[in-house]
Amino acid sequence: MKKLVIVALSIGLFTSQGTAAQSTRESLQGVWRIVEATITGPGARTIPFAGRPNLTIITARHYSRVEVQADGPRPPLADVAKASADELRAAWGPLVAEAGTYEVTPGSLITMRPIASKNPAVMGPGVFITYAYRLDGDTLSLTQQRNQNGPFAAPFTLKLMRVE
Repeated sequence: MKKLVIVALSIGLFTSQGTAAQSTRESLQGVWRIVEATITGPGARTIPFAGRPNLTIITARHYSRVEVQADGPRPPLADVAKASADELRAAWGPLVAEAGTYEVTPGSLITMRPIASKNPAVMGPGVFITYAYRLDGDTLSLTQQRNQNGPFAAPFTLKLMRVE
């Protein structure tokens, strides 16, 4: 089964003067949880995130997210110093951690720029990902558009619910 790699979430609605949106319900700032991911292209499917720990925190200019992308509990490591490479991959491989900055542009687009990530390939100068977003009350939908390599041929959509 192909591993779903979900890159970045970050969002905040601003007025033209750069101030935060007035109502919390109208703002993308806050704390969010992914509830499902819809994958397009070959092997298209919808993956429910119930039971998959994840949290995304969005402030006025920054975001931070942590996700466990595993179908079940990760195996605990009795002794990290003595763990095999396979044991380390099983415990830490499904963990996604990332933080960075973002900007909202006209047309309901959000561009995220990771500063720190568990995966060094998705951070650094010139690295970005752009999503189209739709906010409906406490539900946020994000659909991949492009990254530094160009448009996504088979974009995925994330559905998030506001936690606070």
